[in-house]
Amino acid sequence: MLKDILVSMRPKQWYKNLVIFIGIIFSINLLNLNLWIEVIAAFTIFCILSGSIYVLNDILDLEKDKNHPKKKNRPLASGRLKVSHALTSAIILIFIALTGAYLLNLQFFMVSVAFFILMLVYSFFLKEIIIVDIMVISIGFVLRAMAGALAIGVYVSPWLIICAFLLALFLALGKRRHELVLLKENASNHRKILGEYSTDMLDQMINITTSALIMSYSLYTFFSGNIYIMITIPFAFYGLFRYIFLVHARNMGGEPEMIFKDRGMVISIVLWVIVVVCVLYII
Repeated sequence: MLKDILVSMRPKQWYKNLVIFIGIIFSINLLNLNLWIEVIAAFTIFCILSGSIYVLNDILDLEKDKNHPKKKNRPLASGRLKVSHALTSAIILIFIALTGAYLLNLQFFMVSVAFFILMLVYSFFLKEIIIVDIMVISIGFVLRAMAGALAIGVYVSPWLIICAFLLALFLALGKRRHELVLLKENASNHRKILGEYSTDMLDQMINITTSALIMSYSLYTFFSGNIYIMITIPFAFYGLFRYIFLVHARNMGGEPEMIFKDRGMVISIVLWVIVVVCVLYII
Protein backbone atom coordinates (compact mmCIF):
# COMPACT_ATOMS: atom_id res chain seq x y z
CA MET A 1 0.00 0.00 0.00
CA LEU A 2 2.79 2.42 0.89
CA LYS A 3 4.34 1.92 -2.53
CA ASP A 4 1.02 2.67 -4.25
CA ILE A 5 0.56 5.81 -2.16
CA LEU A 6 4.05 6.98 -3.12
CA VAL A 7 3.34 6.28 -6.80
CA SER A 8 0.06 8.23 -6.51
CA MET A 9 2.06 11.19 -5.15
CA ARG A 10 3.88 11.20 -8.52
CA PRO A 11 7.49 11.73 -7.39
CA LYS A 12 8.49 11.97 -11.07
CA GLN A 13 6.73 15.35 -11.14
CA TRP A 14 8.36 16.75 -8.03
CA TYR A 15 10.98 18.32 -10.28
CA LYS A 16 8.48 21.18 -10.62
CA ASN A 17 9.37 22.16 -7.06
CA LEU A 18 12.98 22.78 -8.09
CA VAL A 19 11.77 26.31 -8.87
CA ILE A 20 12.06 26.84 -5.11
CA PHE A 21 15.87 26.89 -5.43
CA ILE A 22 15.87 29.89 -7.79
CA GLY A 23 15.70 32.31 -4.87
CA ILE A 24 18.87 31.10 -3.16
CA ILE A 25 20.80 31.05 -6.45
CA PHE A 26 19.87 34.51 -7.71
CA SER A 27 20.15 36.14 -4.27
CA ILE A 28 23.87 35.22 -4.26
CA ASN A 29 23.47 32.91 -1.28
CA LEU A 30 24.54 29.69 -2.94
CA LEU A 31 27.36 29.16 -0.43
CA ASN A 32 25.26 29.93 2.66
CA LEU A 33 24.86 26.56 4.39
CA ASN A 34 22.23 27.78 6.86
CA LEU A 35 19.97 29.00 4.07
CA TRP A 36 20.44 25.73 2.19
CA ILE A 37 18.99 23.85 5.16
CA GLU A 38 15.92 26.09 5.04
CA VAL A 39 15.43 25.90 1.28
CA ILE A 40 15.81 22.11 1.26
CA ALA A 41 13.18 21.96 4.00
CA ALA A 42 10.93 24.17 1.87
CA PHE A 43 11.47 21.90 -1.14
CA THR A 44 10.60 18.83 0.92
CA ILE A 45 7.45 20.47 2.25
CA PHE A 46 6.25 21.36 -1.23
CA CYS A 47 7.00 17.86 -2.50
CA ILE A 48 4.80 16.41 0.25
CA LEU A 49 2.12 19.06 -0.30
CA SER A 50 1.99 18.72 -4.08
CA GLY A 51 2.13 14.93 -3.80
CA SER A 52 -0.87 14.98 -1.48
CA ILE A 53 -2.79 17.14 -3.94
CA TYR A 54 -2.01 14.63 -6.71
CA VAL A 55 -3.56 11.90 -4.56
CA LEU A 56 -6.70 13.97 -4.00
CA ASN A 57 -6.85 14.77 -7.70
CA ASP A 58 -6.67 11.06 -8.56
CA ILE A 59 -9.56 10.39 -6.18
CA LEU A 60 -11.69 13.05 -7.88
CA ASP A 61 -10.73 11.88 -11.39
CA LEU A 62 -11.04 8.18 -10.61
CA GLU A 63 -13.72 7.38 -13.22
CA LYS A 64 -12.20 9.63 -15.88
CA ASP A 65 -8.74 8.13 -15.47
CA LYS A 66 -10.15 4.69 -16.21
CA ASN A 67 -10.80 5.91 -19.79
CA HIS A 68 -7.27 7.26 -20.28
CA PRO A 69 -4.75 4.97 -22.08
CA LYS A 70 -1.99 5.72 -19.55
CA LYS A 71 -3.74 6.98 -16.41
CA LYS A 72 -5.86 3.83 -16.15
CA ASN A 73 -2.76 2.08 -14.79
CA ARG A 74 -2.46 4.42 -11.80
CA PRO A 75 -2.95 2.75 -8.37
CA LEU A 76 -6.40 4.24 -7.75
CA ALA A 77 -7.75 3.88 -11.29
CA SER A 78 -6.53 0.29 -11.52
CA GLY A 79 -8.02 -0.61 -8.13
CA ARG A 80 -4.71 -1.48 -6.45
CA LEU A 81 -5.19 1.33 -3.92
CA LYS A 82 -8.41 1.84 -1.98
CA VAL A 83 -9.94 5.34 -1.97
CA SER A 84 -10.24 5.32 1.84
CA HIS A 85 -6.54 4.54 2.28
CA ALA A 86 -5.54 7.20 -0.25
CA LEU A 87 -7.74 9.87 1.34
CA THR A 88 -6.51 9.16 4.88
CA SER A 89 -2.87 9.25 3.74
CA ALA A 90 -3.38 12.55 1.88
CA ILE A 91 -4.94 14.24 4.93
CA ILE A 92 -2.10 13.11 7.20
CA LEU A 93 0.56 14.27 4.71
CA ILE A 94 -1.12 17.65 4.24
CA PHE A 95 -1.15 18.19 8.02
CA ILE A 96 2.56 17.27 8.24
CA ALA A 97 3.49 19.58 5.35
CA LEU A 98 1.58 22.62 6.63
CA THR A 99 2.89 22.11 10.16
CA GLY A 100 6.43 22.06 8.78
CA ALA A 101 5.71 25.21 6.74
CA TYR A 102 4.47 27.03 9.87
CA LEU A 103 7.58 26.04 11.80
CA LEU A 104 9.82 27.38 9.00
CA ASN A 105 8.35 30.89 9.01
CA LEU A 106 4.98 32.65 8.79
CA GLN A 107 5.38 34.09 5.27
CA PHE A 108 6.35 30.74 3.83
CA PHE A 109 3.40 29.16 5.65
CA MET A 110 0.97 31.67 4.12
CA VAL A 111 2.25 30.99 0.60
CA SER A 112 2.06 27.23 1.25
CA VAL A 113 -1.56 27.55 2.36
CA ALA A 114 -2.37 29.70 -0.68
CA PHE A 115 -0.76 27.09 -2.95
CA PHE A 116 -2.71 24.26 -1.31
CA ILE A 117 -6.05 26.08 -1.51
CA LEU A 118 -5.47 27.11 -5.13
CA MET A 119 -4.56 23.58 -6.22
CA LEU A 120 -7.46 22.10 -4.25
CA VAL A 121 -9.96 24.47 -5.87
CA TYR A 122 -8.35 23.66 -9.21
CA SER A 123 -8.90 19.95 -8.64
CA PHE A 124 -12.58 20.49 -7.80
CA PHE A 125 -13.72 22.82 -10.59
CA LEU A 126 -11.19 25.32 -11.98
CA LYS A 127 -9.64 22.64 -14.18
CA GLU A 128 -12.93 22.48 -16.08
CA ILE A 129 -12.83 26.16 -17.13
CA ILE A 130 -11.04 26.78 -20.42
CA ILE A 131 -7.89 28.93 -20.21
CA VAL A 132 -8.39 29.32 -16.44
CA ASP A 133 -7.11 25.75 -16.03
CA ILE A 134 -3.70 26.49 -17.51
CA MET A 135 -3.52 29.91 -15.83
CA VAL A 136 -3.98 28.31 -12.41
CA ILE A 137 -1.20 25.81 -13.11
CA SER A 138 1.09 28.73 -14.00
CA ILE A 139 0.19 30.65 -10.84
CA GLY A 140 1.10 27.51 -8.91
CA PHE A 141 4.64 27.77 -10.28
CA VAL A 142 4.80 31.43 -9.26
CA LEU A 143 3.81 30.51 -5.72
CA ARG A 144 6.55 27.87 -5.67
CA ALA A 145 9.13 30.46 -6.74
CA MET A 146 7.89 32.95 -4.15
CA ALA A 147 7.93 30.27 -1.47
CA GLY A 148 11.58 29.52 -2.17
CA ALA A 149 12.50 33.18 -1.72
CA LEU A 150 10.33 33.72 1.37
CA ALA A 151 11.64 30.53 3.01
CA ILE A 152 15.09 32.12 3.25
CA GLY A 153 13.88 35.71 3.66
CA VAL A 154 15.20 37.21 0.41
CA TYR A 155 13.64 39.75 -1.97
CA VAL A 156 11.04 38.42 -4.41
CA SER A 157 11.90 39.94 -7.78
CA PRO A 158 9.07 40.87 -10.19
CA TRP A 159 11.20 39.29 -12.94
CA LEU A 160 11.13 36.01 -11.02
CA ILE A 161 7.34 36.14 -10.91
CA ILE A 162 6.73 36.94 -14.58
CA CYS A 163 9.34 34.52 -15.94
CA ALA A 164 8.11 31.68 -13.70
CA PHE A 165 4.52 32.35 -14.77
CA LEU A 166 5.29 32.42 -18.48
CA LEU A 167 7.53 29.34 -18.36
CA ALA A 168 4.84 27.37 -16.52
CA LEU A 169 2.21 28.57 -19.00
CA PHE A 170 4.48 27.48 -21.84
CA LEU A 171 4.80 23.96 -20.39
CA ALA A 172 1.08 23.70 -19.59
CA LEU A 173 0.11 24.57 -23.15
CA GLY A 174 2.47 21.90 -24.46
CA LYS A 175 0.85 19.38 -22.14
CA ARG A 176 -2.67 20.28 -23.33
CA ARG A 177 -1.58 19.91 -26.94
CA HIS A 178 -0.12 16.49 -26.23
CA GLU A 179 -3.36 15.34 -24.59
CA LEU A 180 -5.39 16.41 -27.60
CA VAL A 181 -3.10 14.58 -30.02
CA LEU A 182 -2.91 11.48 -27.82
CA LEU A 183 -6.63 11.11 -27.06
CA LYS A 184 -7.95 12.48 -30.38
CA GLU A 185 -11.76 12.12 -30.56
CA ASN A 186 -11.85 10.64 -27.04
CA ALA A 187 -10.27 13.74 -25.47
CA SER A 188 -13.55 15.16 -24.15
CA ASN A 189 -14.46 11.77 -22.64
CA HIS A 190 -11.38 11.90 -20.45
CA ARG A 191 -11.72 15.57 -19.54
CA LYS A 192 -14.59 17.72 -20.75
CA ILE A 193 -12.43 20.84 -20.99
CA LEU A 194 -10.24 19.23 -23.67
CA GLY A 195 -13.18 19.41 -26.05
CA GLU A 196 -12.98 23.21 -25.84
CA TYR A 197 -9.38 23.33 -27.06
CA SER A 198 -7.94 22.68 -30.52
CA THR A 199 -4.35 22.12 -31.65
CA ASP A 200 -4.45 25.27 -33.81
CA MET A 201 -5.63 27.36 -30.88
CA LEU A 202 -2.97 25.91 -28.60
CA ASP A 203 -0.25 26.46 -31.21
CA GLN A 204 -1.17 30.13 -31.38
CA MET A 205 -1.16 30.43 -27.60
CA ILE A 206 2.23 28.68 -27.46
CA ASN A 207 3.60 31.16 -30.01
CA ILE A 208 2.34 34.14 -28.01
CA THR A 209 3.63 32.75 -24.71
CA THR A 210 7.03 31.90 -26.21
CA SER A 211 7.41 35.44 -27.54
CA ALA A 212 6.42 36.97 -24.20
CA LEU A 213 8.80 34.67 -22.31
CA ILE A 214 11.71 35.47 -24.63
CA MET A 215 11.08 39.20 -24.23
CA SER A 216 10.68 38.99 -20.45
CA TYR A 217 13.84 36.96 -19.94
CA SER A 218 15.79 39.26 -22.25
CA LEU A 219 14.60 42.35 -20.37
CA TYR A 220 15.56 40.69 -17.09
CA THR A 221 19.11 40.16 -18.33
CA PHE A 222 19.27 43.77 -19.59
CA PHE A 223 18.15 45.30 -16.27
CA SER A 224 19.59 42.79 -13.81
CA GLY A 225 22.54 45.03 -13.02
CA ASN A 226 24.98 42.41 -14.30
CA ILE A 227 25.50 42.73 -18.04
CA TYR A 228 27.21 39.34 -18.24
CA ILE A 229 23.95 37.57 -17.38
CA MET A 230 23.06 38.20 -21.04
CA ILE A 231 25.42 35.32 -21.85
CA THR A 232 22.69 32.96 -20.63
CA ILE A 233 20.22 34.06 -23.33
CA PRO A 234 21.30 31.57 -26.05
CA PHE A 235 21.04 28.61 -23.65
CA ALA A 236 17.61 29.68 -22.41
CA PHE A 237 16.28 30.22 -25.92
CA TYR A 238 17.67 26.94 -27.17
CA GLY A 239 15.86 25.16 -24.33
CA LEU A 240 12.55 26.77 -25.32
CA PHE A 241 12.95 25.95 -29.00
CA ARG A 242 14.09 22.42 -28.21
CA TYR A 243 10.96 21.86 -26.12
CA ILE A 244 8.75 23.09 -28.98
CA PHE A 245 10.57 20.65 -31.25
CA LEU A 246 9.88 17.81 -28.82
CA VAL A 247 6.20 18.75 -28.56
CA HIS A 248 5.69 18.78 -32.33
CA ALA A 249 8.17 16.26 -33.68
CA ARG A 250 8.18 13.72 -30.87
CA ASN A 251 4.94 14.58 -29.04
CA MET A 252 6.57 14.62 -25.59
CA GLY A 253 4.68 17.62 -24.19
CA GLY A 254 2.24 15.56 -22.14
CA GLU A 255 5.00 14.60 -19.74
CA PRO A 256 7.31 17.60 -19.29
CA GLU A 257 9.60 15.46 -17.10
CA MET A 258 10.51 13.58 -20.30
CA ILE A 259 12.65 16.56 -21.26
CA PHE A 260 15.24 15.23 -18.81
CA LYS A 261 15.57 12.18 -21.03
CA ASP A 262 16.35 14.29 -24.09
CA ARG A 263 20.07 14.90 -24.49
CA GLY A 264 19.65 18.32 -26.09
CA MET A 265 17.42 19.58 -23.27
CA VAL A 266 19.66 18.20 -20.53
CA ILE A 267 22.76 19.79 -22.07
CA SER A 268 21.07 23.20 -22.46
CA ILE A 269 19.74 23.14 -18.87
CA VAL A 270 23.10 22.11 -17.41
CA LEU A 271 24.98 24.75 -19.42
CA TRP A 272 22.45 27.42 -18.44
CA VAL A 273 22.90 26.59 -14.74
CA ILE A 274 26.71 26.56 -15.03
CA VAL A 275 26.80 29.89 -16.86
CA VAL A 276 24.37 31.51 -14.39
CA VAL A 277 26.46 30.39 -11.42
CA CYS A 278 29.70 31.53 -13.06
CA VAL A 279 28.27 34.94 -13.94
CA LEU A 280 26.71 35.57 -10.53
CA TYR A 281 29.49 34.19 -8.34
CA ILE A 282 32.70 34.55 -10.32
CA ILE A 283 32.44 37.29 -12.96
